[in-house]
Amino acid sequence: VQLQAFGGGLVQAGGSLRLSCVVSGGNITGPNVMGWYRQAPGKQRELVVRVVSGVGSGGSTTYGDSVKGRFTISRDNAKRTMFLQMNSLKPDDTAVYYCAALDLKSMKMYWGQGTEVTVSS
Repeated sequence: VQLQAFGGGLVQAGGSLRLSCVVSGGNITGPNVMGWYRQAPGKQRELVVRVVSGVGSGGSTTYGDSVKGRFTISRDNAKRTMFLQMNSLKPDDTAVYYCAALDLKSMKMYWGQGTEVTVSS
């Protein structure tokens, strides 16, 4: 399984960007967690949003506190693509954004290569 993230760039504070993550290669057909993480310069990687699917009676979506109400995750399963819509961007959102997938059967973690987002004030 390979993940490729793209869509980053330079945007002014208050603006929007949409990141995309294309999944290719194998399939994750069972329970899984897919989402976005980010790492700002000098900081640890942190959760942006994750979606748990195929577990129990349904799934769940968890957003990081700093992005709640501004960022939205979505998926186009036919295109095997995951999106991150980012609105009302702030300079603190500046980071490299990574998409990731965790196969809960094999416990294999897959990471995209990262796409850089810079928000100017």
